[in-house]
Amino acid sequence: MKISYDPETDALYIRLLEGHHECRNVRLNDEVALNIGPNETLVGIEILDAAQVFGENGIPPLSLENIRLAAALWVTGQILSAD
Repeated sequence: MKISYDPETDALYIRLLEGHHECRNVRLNDEVALNIGPNETLVGIEILDAAQVFGENGIPPLSLENIRLAAALWVTGQILSAD
């Protein structure tokens, strides 16, 4: 999973699957769209006007719950050292 934010366009994208996927776009409203890939797989979530959508507190910090440390480190791309 990868979460990216572009401050110039104020767009947040949550990529759930890596790689290139042919997707169809399903708009939930003017700001939020789902990218649906093959076999109805959710590939990503796009949020336009993110500052407005998330309100005055802005984009919230990322919190991982009920995920073991090794899995969390794998998701974030960090590598454990055997020191």
